[in-house]
Amino acid sequence: MGSGKVKDVYDLEDGTLLFKFSDRVSAYDVKFKDEIPKKGEVLCKFAEFWFNELKVPNHFVKTQSKTEMIVKKMKMLPIECVVRGYFYGSLVSRWKSGEIKLPKDADTRLAAKLVEPIFDPTTKSTHDIPVDKTAALERDLVTEGEFDWLSDTSIKIYNKMVGIADAAGFILADLKLEFGRLDGKITLGDSIGPDEYRLWPKSSYEVGKIQDAYDKQLLRDWLTENGYQKQFEDARARGEEPVAPKIPQNLISKMTERYVTAYEKLTGHAL
Repeated sequence: MGSGKVKDVYDLEDGTLLFKFSDRVSAYDVKFKDEIPKKGEVLCKFAEFWFNELKVPNHFVKTQSKTEMIVKKMKMLPIECVVRGYFYGSLVSRWKSGEIKLPKDADTRLAAKLVEPIFDPTTKSTHDIPVDKTAALERDLVTEGEFDWLSDTSIKIYNKMVGIADAAGFILADLKLEFGRLDGKITLGDSIGPDEYRLWPKSSYEVGKIQDAYDKQLLRDWLTENGYQKQFEDARARGEEPVAPKIPQNLISKMTERYVTAYEKLTGHAL
């Protein structure tokens, strides 16, 4: 049916889809030739864990193998539901440029906890664009009632996941969720794992510094530190497709170790 950045999707023609999670990795909308061993297995098992743990209607049916999952087919909403609990990532640059406002008493030191989690959705496209409620309605992405429901539900899910992460010694900094329509009802879908959130160990958390990542941010940080993010931006400005560099073996190994550790500590299960 289709091949995405990190998983392949097959229509089983019985109202369900087969998700096959791969070891592929992408960052800054660039796909890499190098793979991260065990990543697909971690993503699949994490998705199963969260769908079973969250008391929200979702499209999960069952896992078929270590890297394969069957889900109910549904029409996905054209909006990605992002919840941010900490002042980090693109939120920082967008706040500095005035694109997004925060409460006057907000702590705007890097990685500071926000007073309350904020709903900060984006469009679903090759390059996601942040949209507020007005823009979402103007673009006819969802209705006003749907937007409010997505905001409320996404924040509730985030808070539930924060509690589970906290008990395991982690901070869940932010989260991306996707929803679709199934039998006339908005339903949680896609997958939930370290490609959809930022996860930091509480033991090394410190406001004002770049955090130790147990998610895909490890790769983003390496790309930024070595100038590749700017190279990607410059290539796109010239109308060219960015070329992915080779990921160092020590970084690949570190990402595998971090993905596995996060899964085992959060779920209490060995991979």
